[in-house]
Amino acid sequence: MALNEIDLHAALKKYFGFTQFKGLQKDVITNILQGKNTFVIMPTGGGKSLCYQLPALMQEGTAIIVSPLIALMKNQVDAIRGVSSDHGVAHVLNSSLTKTEVRQVKMDISGGVTKLLYVAPESLTKEEYVDFLHSVPISFMAVDEAHCISEWGHDFRPEYRNLKSIANRLGEGIPIIGLTATATPKVQEDVIKNLGITGATVFKASFNRPNLYYEVRPKTQNIEADIIRFVKQNSGKSGIIYCLSRKKVEALAQVLQVNGVSAVPYHAGFDGKTRSRYQDMFLMEEVDVVVATIAFGMGIDKPDVRFVIHHDIPKSIESYYQETGRAGRDGGEGHCLAFYSYKDIEKLEKFMSGKPVAEQEIGNALLQEVVAYAETSMSRRKFMLHYFGEDFDEVNGEGADMDDNTRNPKEKQEAKDDVLKLIRVVQGTHEKFKSKEVVKTLVGKVNAIIASHKTDEKDFFGVGSGKDKGYWMALIRQVLVAGLLKKEIEQYGILHVTKKGEAFLKKPTSFMMTMDHVYNQENDDAIVSAAKSSGGVADETLLRFLKDLRKSEAKKLSVPPYVVFQDPSLQDMALKYPITMDELVNIHGVGDGKAKKYGKPFIKLIADYVEENDIVRPDDLVVKSTGANSGLKLYIIQNVDRKLPLDDIAASKGLSLTELIQEMEQIVFSGTKLNVDYWIDEILDEDQQEEIHDYFLEATNDHIEEAQKEFEGDYEDEELRLYRIKFISEVAN
Repeated sequence: MALNEIDLHAALKKYFGFTQFKGLQKDVITNILQGKNTFVIMPTGGGKSLCYQLPALMQEGTAIIVSPLIALMKNQVDAIRGVSSDHGVAHVLNSSLTKTEVRQVKMDISGGVTKLLYVAPESLTKEEYVDFLHSVPISFMAVDEAHCISEWGHDFRPEYRNLKSIANRLGEGIPIIGLTATATPKVQEDVIKNLGITGATVFKASFNRPNLYYEVRPKTQNIEADIIRFVKQNSGKSGIIYCLSRKKVEALAQVLQVNGVSAVPYHAGFDGKTRSRYQDMFLMEEVDVVVATIAFGMGIDKPDVRFVIHHDIPKSIESYYQETGRAGRDGGEGHCLAFYSYKDIEKLEKFMSGKPVAEQEIGNALLQEVVAYAETSMSRRKFMLHYFGEDFDEVNGEGADMDDNTRNPKEKQEAKDDVLKLIRVVQGTHEKFKSKEVVKTLVGKVNAIIASHKTDEKDFFGVGSGKDKGYWMALIRQVLVAGLLKKEIEQYGILHVTKKGEAFLKKPTSFMMTMDHVYNQENDDAIVSAAKSSGGVADETLLRFLKDLRKSEAKKLSVPPYVVFQDPSLQDMALKYPITMDELVNIHGVGDGKAKKYGKPFIKLIADYVEENDIVRPDDLVVKSTGANSGLKLYIIQNVDRKLPLDDIAASKGLSLTELIQEMEQIVFSGTKLNVDYWIDEILDEDQQEEIHDYFLEATNDHIEEAQKEFEGDYEDEELRLYRIKFISEVAN
């Protein structure tokens, strides 16, 4: 069909009331109207739906739109009916329809009324539907959310794999349109192959969303307080908070409500009516915040979402891009904040361990990209766009200063010689290794893969042993983004040297690298870096005074300083300036018992300091508990008092022993005594107890990693942590 520009613009105005096409829309629509196979990669909010809606309305016959979610279909059908005088212009065909409704749909299609038919891929496996659709004129088949075809995508659905054979059964030569809001080169290749549209014209819009600000903060034990503080700073704005588990969604929504934030939970465990009600409350602005699992959001077209928070880091960069893409669709501000702890990554790896090996490999490769995004100190926008195969100029590009790393840059250092070592090792190992093995080769550590290739016998083995693993991982990430190395698509994760890398070898130039962030929960800097990234910095002068006071108080009581207050607690005091007992209890790691026992001189020192220096204190934030967590703490205290075996206490609450010990640590670090002698006497003899006791008495800090080094692995992690609970209970509380 030859269509001039006037016809296209007239149709756009007639059906949708718009006078201008957005981005690539006009080119895509022209291609579809010419009956060609088409693959459209357009970020969330880029106007993807219009690309198939307009040509469907303009052509003879019915367009079949394959979509993965019933809620998504319903929204789209309502929107199309809104622009047409004929109710039958768009229909849904899925399992939710009655026989009478199915009859009506068929009549409208046969009568030439229906221009768009939305179907789930499962519906297209029903013989009666396939036979019926084969008998009517079909204009084209559009596959929305096409990344669901690829197991490399973030939302793989096996039933999408059958679409190619179904399209063939519907009729010869029906054009196929694939559309997705996110696709790495690997996913694109997979989608095109599986839909059988190898000659398709590919349209790819830029993935850059310049109005979104990206930020990663360390996940501390006070994460609920951190989230509430952020939401209250953005009071009255719409936001989405993503959590990985349904349980966490409900608990966090409750905590937000108790603390005066209008929020609702949303996950697939609620019945359809409840889900619709909560979704509508959010869309109609009856509530500001929705706390959700990833079940929420596909096709949610709320243009003014001002922030998206990830309580848990997602499983892939695609998921993260999709979910953050729900912010700022109107072109206004959008703050994308993720809380990151490597422990969450380890949990996700555990979940995957039961899956088939191939799936595990893909899952782990995707996870490592997320780790790289979180820990990198380069421009997050550049990192993400590189992942999607797009170059970004981090100096002059649109939105160049819109992330935490660009606004608070880390110092750079010359790494030319190390880049040379890295490239030579990749070449020397015949481009057969993933990053992990390349790093092991550089630092001189043997594992089974290295031994099997006899790499440890090569002269370059250990050539980078002067630097640690973290340094080399950071360098690899930055060298990949610079284009000197690449990861091969088919063998996901294996490093290869590019032409640019070979040129660098021949004529090396300066290479300035920045070190990764270190997010370690045992690390005292976590509180400081959390403070820095939230716009506040711990008061270094006050921190020094607090450390001196802690030293003198500890001396009076003949205990190590960390027994009085741990470093993260002092960091938090130097950030929040607590001057009453109530405020002190709200400090990280300080409970009633601890505040009463040690607090007075500290709040006096802070009050005097605030007055002398005319300090404007931050708005106080006391996080009220919903009681659920305090119920667990009470249960643990009562059952430890009853001397119940710890594994029984853990099992009765569905916790692992490690998780129970974490809860016990929180109880004890906050100042409550727990008498665990009955359990420790079972696992450690008198000499062992005395040895560990003396260590903690002399140590400058109570970090378990330090203790492990001291004892050279003589004790299990859990043994040392349980003894630390006994020690703090007796000496500090």
